[in-house]
Amino acid sequence: MLTKNQSQTDLRSDAGLASALRVSMARLNRRLRRQAAVHSLTPTQFATLAAVERHSGITPGELAELEKVQPPSMTRVVAALEARGLLSRSPHPTDRRQVTVTVTEEAQRLLKEERRRKEAWLTRQLKELTPQERAILRQAAPILEKLSRI
Repeated sequence: MLTKNQSQTDLRSDAGLASALRVSMARLNRRLRRQAAVHSLTPTQFATLAAVERHSGITPGELAELEKVQPPSMTRVVAALEARGLLSRSPHPTDRRQVTVTVTEEAQRLLKEERRRKEAWLTRQLKELTPQERAILRQAAPILEKLSRI
């Protein structure tokens, strides 16, 4: 359902669509974050854990590039996660100057629980939509994923 401001936006233009998507996605993201378990991780730390889980054995430099942050910032995030027992470092297999990072079992448990809580909330919200609206979202999901990677 479009808000009053979004209904006034011309969704036929790319700028109007961009505005409506930005507002809606930000609002949905905030609501999903509220479903988080009590773990006191920042959104950046959580995103970093998820990225390391997907790309196990990644270097902090590669991780910084992947997450679009500066290497010194990623070094601090990795250090904080390692201090909490959520990441472990290992020597790089071919370059002794580097290390790779992997998630610990505790991090895997935390990620699984976080995803379960958010997906349960979102599943409940989807039940409020019509079958046609859910069909549209099924078609839109791969497109939104593509937008997130451009």
